[in-house]
Parts: sequence; structure tokens; C-alpha cells
Amino acid sequence: MEDKLLVLRCQRGSREALTRIYEKYKADLLLLAMGLLNDKTAAEDVVHDVFLSFVRRLDEFRLTGSLKGYLLTCVANHARNWNKAERVRGRLQVSIPDTDPAIAKSFGLDDAGRSVEEPLETLVCNEQLEMLSGAMAELPFEQREALMLHLHGQMTFQAIGKARQISTNTAKSRYRYGIDRLRSILNGKVSKCNRQMT
Repeated sequence: MEDKLLVLRCQRGSREALTRIYEKYKADLLLLAMGLLNDKTAAEDVVHDVFLSFVRRLDEFRLTGSLKGYLLTCVANHARNWNKAERVRGRLQVSIPDTDPAIAKSFGLDDAGRSVEEPLETLVCNEQLEMLSGAMAELPFEQREALMLHLHGQMTFQAIGKARQISTNTAKSRYRYGIDRLRSILNGKVSKCNRQMT
């Protein structure tokens, strides 16, 4: 209900309402974009493009479901287009993204990106995040997208299917195959690490 009122206020020219929507969903949208793109700058660009498109189309916009779900779907679409363009250019980057302070806090980091935990715990956490980020980057985009939308975006498979214009079963399959492939990649990396340590 709050989102419908915020959209209505935005349509009437309220900057405060637009700021509230931006602040409310920015961290979620950035986390999704970074998970799909593995590039902080590109993720920020995608999120800003989504909000610019949202503002430009405010007059004709009608909220029929979840605003968060709508914005997550827009970010996923923009990320998919960015990914295709990068593949065409042949410079798809795989790196551990820098994080927004709100996102960093959820990983136990302060505003400067330093850990607030013990040094050994920080090292283990950083290695795990690096391993997970690398494994996510190895997944096909459709599987990564299904994982991020379901786990992070908390979208149902039905909502993912509707947003992607695929069946609910296809959304479930992409998620399941992504989990299986992620598990396989991570198990392989852990086994390789164990062999190197012995």
C-alpha cells in the first residue's frame, strides 16, 4: 500500500516520494545487479538507468503488483542487455565487486570496506565471498538470474516466470540447475584447495 501511495505522489511531482522509493530499494537493486554483472560500476549504471526509465514513464506507469518485483525485473532486464553488449564487445569482466556501504554492513564490513570482525574471520569470509562470486560468474546468465531473483529478490517462481515470459516450471528448472551447477563448481574448488594443502 505504501508503494502505491508513493507512486501516486511521484506522479503528482513529489521529489520526496521518489527519493523514498530510491532509498527503499537501492540496496536490493544494487545487490541484484552486482550479482548478475560482477561489476560495481556497471551495476550502479544499470540501477540508475532503471530509475531514470521509471521517472520518464511515471505518467503512464500503473502499479499492478509489487513495486520491488517490478524494479528487480527491470534491473534483471537491463543487466541481461548489458551482459549481451559486453559479450559482443568481448570484454566481460569477472571481478569481486566493491560494495555499497549498506550492502557492506550486511557482510560485516564498515563504511570503508574494512571488516568489523577478527582478522582470521575476515580472511575466511573474503575467501568464501571470492569463491562464491567466481562460481556465480561461471553460471549461465539465466540460471544466475533465477537464483538472484528467487533468493535475493524473494520472488516466487511464478513471478519470475511471468517477468521473464517463461513457464513457472522453466523458472524452477533454471533455479534448480543453477543450484546444482553452483554446488558442483564450489565442491570442485574445495576439493582442489584440499589437494593443494596436502
